[in-house]
Amino acid sequence: MSRIVSLLPAATEIAAALGLMDEVVGVSHECDFPNEANTRPCVTRLRINATARQAQLSPSNQAGMTSRQVDEWVRRALREQGTIYAIDEPLLRALRPDVILTQKLCDVCAVGYGTVARLAETLPEPPRLVNLEPTSLSDIFENIRHVAQACGVLERAERVIANLSARVEAVRERAAQVADRPRCFLMEWVDPPFCSGHWGPELVEIAGGHDPLGRKHQPSAQIDWKQVLDAGPDIIVLALCGYDVDLARRDYELLQNFPGFDSLPAARSRDIYLVNASAYFARPGPRIVDSIEILAGILHPKEFPEFADRPGADVAAIAGSLAKI
Repeated sequence: MSRIVSLLPAATEIAAALGLMDEVVGVSHECDFPNEANTRPCVTRLRINATARQAQLSPSNQAGMTSRQVDEWVRRALREQGTIYAIDEPLLRALRPDVILTQKLCDVCAVGYGTVARLAETLPEPPRLVNLEPTSLSDIFENIRHVAQACGVLERAERVIANLSARVEAVRERAAQVADRPRCFLMEWVDPPFCSGHWGPELVEIAGGHDPLGRKHQPSAQIDWKQVLDAGPDIIVLALCGYDVDLARRDYELLQNFPGFDSLPAARSRDIYLVNASAYFARPGPRIVDSIEILAGILHPKEFPEFADRPGADVAAIAGSLAKI
């Protein structure tokens, strides 16, 4: 058995899907799924400085801060400190990990790979570092293999991936039969506006839509609000990085005041949806397939009634994952 420390939520979910939670001895402060993750010691924390005294679980969840203030704080912290996270070094040493699951993808999402690598080299028995850096759905599935291989359970990965792939293909095949492919803006941040990147536009495509502003397999990027007006999306999905549905609702109120918002087709038809991006869309683990199913229910509710919002029922097929404006 390995002693695993997971420094990002998606990696913890991958470990759980592979049946490795008994071997996970430490997690990041943002690892909250499955429930067992909440019983493991946290080896990271968000740095708190004078401009973020009320910082809570994630840089996107600053108590009392607007999305503009959060964006400014993150940029400043990265510029001045190089990171917004700290590792509990004494705890990490005491846990004696054999494997550390980490990432190079995003300095805002988790502790940077360089920081982890430098610390790992100083441990008495340097652990194996598993870097997870997906930019596509296939990369996410490959990450499952990487974790499984590092922990000696590769055969489990193939079963997990086969199950997830079957669900993806079931949506893809049904969505391909629908002639209408609505323009769906998957929005990653409101103020300033960010379009989706990496796997985001791919999820929309599989679910039967087209993201006219997305950057497929590339990093998400800040865009001008005029680009959104020019694109005229039929549907807007607020998949705000690190935000759950309640926080997304707060930023929707801000979005309504943007110039020309009421002229958008999505605003006129009230086809605007709030999703729990913290748990699904922004977390590249097994539940990314749930994100595709949620999108299918949004884009084509008649063709995917099992994933669509139903009055009087828990939202979509996954309670708390989605709300319609």
